[in-house]
Amino acid sequence: MSKRVRVRYAPSPSGYLHIGGARSALFNYLFAKNQHGDFVVRVEDTDFERNIEGAEESQIQDLEWLGIIADESPIYPNPKYAPYRQSEKLELYREYAEKLVQEGKAYYCYCSEEELAERKEAALAAGVAAPQYDGKCLHLTPEEIEAYKLEGRKPTIRIKMEKEKDIIVNDLVRGKVEFNTRDIGDWVIIKSNGIATYNFAVVIDDHIMEITHVLRGEEHLSNTPKQIQVYDYFGWEAPEFGHMTLIINENGKKLSKRDLNILQFMSQYRNLGYLPKAIFNFILLLGWSPGGEKEFFTMEEAIEAFSLARLSKSPSTFDPQKMMWMNSHYIKELSDEEYLEFIKPFLLQVFTKPHNDEYYLHVANLFKNEIKYGAEIVDLLKPIVSPVELEDEELLEMLATPLSQEVLKAFKKHLLGAEDLESDTIKGIFNNVKVETGAKGKLLFMPVRVALTSQMHGLEMAQIFNILGKDLAVERLDKAIKN
Repeated sequence: MSKRVRVRYAPSPSGYLHIGGARSALFNYLFAKNQHGDFVVRVEDTDFERNIEGAEESQIQDLEWLGIIADESPIYPNPKYAPYRQSEKLELYREYAEKLVQEGKAYYCYCSEEELAERKEAALAAGVAAPQYDGKCLHLTPEEIEAYKLEGRKPTIRIKMEKEKDIIVNDLVRGKVEFNTRDIGDWVIIKSNGIATYNFAVVIDDHIMEITHVLRGEEHLSNTPKQIQVYDYFGWEAPEFGHMTLIINENGKKLSKRDLNILQFMSQYRNLGYLPKAIFNFILLLGWSPGGEKEFFTMEEAIEAFSLARLSKSPSTFDPQKMMWMNSHYIKELSDEEYLEFIKPFLLQVFTKPHNDEYYLHVANLFKNEIKYGAEIVDLLKPIVSPVELEDEELLEMLATPLSQEVLKAFKKHLLGAEDLESDTIKGIFNNVKVETGAKGKLLFMPVRVALTSQMHGLEMAQIFNILGKDLAVERLDKAIKN
């Protein structure tokens, strides 16, 4: 490519990093790095009422957690292109808008929101499917303008779209896409409060920052002709556009932030104990195909393999089970040192008394091959480490039967004499108790399990003893015998 590739990810700080945003950022990053270009993070923060304190920092931190490191951002600005927040460029947008007004390519509009709503409603009632601005303020007389000013009306600035103009976009994902300006109408570029609208500000930003490629979600496809009109009016070269397909749920519906059945924010996955490698790898395959059977990539491998030509033209299905499977794969690959660092925060949610790292690793390794995410170990351990007080009448009656008491006493006797708590040792103790008491199956195992965990089901017995240790296991058996 003749120019140095420069791409951008431009989030709004009105929320936290979402799956869709993470995918957009990742694909932009991989393309830039594959082309030895720059990945820019720019913040679109002019919707002041919706901005959330800390959201900007959170999004950048989550990107870095995934391994997506910006070459430029509000934190790491390049003076040539700064500032990186739209809120710091309001006057600049205004200057560009006024230039279009002076050139007759934009105009002041004094229509109130109430008037616009009434005219839209009337157009809909008349059968107009997609009402556009009717151009009322396009030819205002000086007297009419003065009258509006005396009323105290603050105008918007509308762009004057060229009429019956075909706009052709050679989309990097979809191929040739055609629009006609008759379907767009004159739209607002500066609101009455002085804030530039998205479709205007983004063009100014991309031009000043020398963005060469715009890769974004398909919901922005309809914005593209509006933006191209702005590029044409200023005589600027537009970047190349590519619109990634939707992410859908397993029911085939667009992934919505209101869909509570799917966790959708990076912060949620971090808190649950998902590894960044797993999230990165899952998102990588969410709309991009490597062209082979390979499913696990390092960041370096992904950069080398990435190609816009392999972006999917069909919606991508978000499969939570596949994400968990990928995460479990990466958990299994962790070294003991890495695994302990990863899992220890979750263990500390369970163990109220401190233990040494050797014990924590010993306990955690019992679950390493079965947990799909870090927080899962909390639910598996809690019934063992901190069992609830047994209140189930049926289980209390079962523990009180003569046979159950025989089993508990016999098991305690053999446990006290055991040299270790290995799986074969525990099996041997159960066999001895079976011979001594005649208890079989459920009548043999259930009293011991309930005495130790207050539950009828759970981990293998040997795992339970490995977690509790001999002394605590004997203490709980004693309690069940005395009660």
